[in-house]
Amino acid sequence: MKDYTIRRGVDYRVYESEPLTFYAKCTQYRSGCDWLIRVSMISRKYCWVIRRYNGIHTCTRATISQDHSKLDSNTIAEAIKPLVEADSSLKVKSVITEVQSKFNYTISYRKAWLAKQNSVEKIFGGWKASYEALPIWFEAMCHKEPSAVVHFETMPAYQGDDLVTDIRVLHRVFWSYYSCIRAFIHYKPVVQVDGTHLYGKYKGCLLVAVSQDGNNNIVPIAFAIVEEETSDAWHFFLSNLQQHVVTRDSVGLISHRHESINAAVTRSNGAWPPPKAFHMFCIRHIESNFLRKFKAPYLQKFVVNIGNIEQYALAFDGGYRWSHMTTNLVECINSVLKGACNLPITALVKAT
Repeated sequence: MKDYTIRRGVDYRVYESEPLTFYAKCTQYRSGCDWLIRVSMISRKYCWVIRRYNGIHTCTRATISQDHSKLDSNTIAEAIKPLVEADSSLKVKSVITEVQSKFNYTISYRKAWLAKQNSVEKIFGGWKASYEALPIWFEAMCHKEPSAVVHFETMPAYQGDDLVTDIRVLHRVFWSYYSCIRAFIHYKPVVQVDGTHLYGKYKGCLLVAVSQDGNNNIVPIAFAIVEEETSDAWHFFLSNLQQHVVTRDSVGLISHRHESINAAVTRSNGAWPPPKAFHMFCIRHIESNFLRKFKAPYLQKFVVNIGNIEQYALAFDGGYRWSHMTTNLVECINSVLKGACNLPITALVKAT
């Protein structure tokens, strides 16, 4: 009925909507249109039967505004499900375009946004329920693969000022799969790390560590979901990374010059400073920071070429960079996971 109504540019008002009956009339009933419908559920046959139907609408399309009241977020969510399933990072503007193409109506940004969130929930599960399912999913994963690593940090829950004794709230979680842990022994001794924001209903940040094998394949080796890129969050991630995955010495650690990463390396109790590891910077981030500060585009290439400090010059890296001047490897993985960062948390973890 909604589809019929939307496509014909007409509308109806519901007068009765019960488990066993439905009754609706055209919004212009008795004012130029006599359309109405009454249907009943026949329980013994498990089907709906049309009891009365006055068609066709004789009102005009001009009575409908640019948007349509029956084109609600639920209807749109069903229509865009294939698009969201294929690309969960689908832009809201693309939803508006799809609805315009499919139904010939231009919906508001808010309605399109709500429809996309609704569609994500239909496909990947609810946002709150996904947080509740996360420990169960990790437990099942570790039961299947006991050598995988999962480390939770939780916080107490409060209702107002009162402590809720039987509930804990997720603060951070680190995980790595055994295949990644085992394989890193055979990779180049270089690790790139970076973070990317979560864009779903609940915010946060996904931290990723990436390495490369002898055939130049890019391989993610560890993940964490944290509150944001703070010194404490990076310390949590790098400590678990060193303890469970990057257990060899003389590893090159490449990152951008984020103060929280520098602080986490400094407070790592010898886990990441030399000779255990060698922290170096991405030259492209230095170049971007230089341009932002000095507004001199003609000097950009010189910044890349002139480097003479150990932490970002290839000539002074001691061989620990393995010719990697940027964090491109980890940014590739961030790009792959971009769509997943729009998903409920358990679906995001499954995507990794």
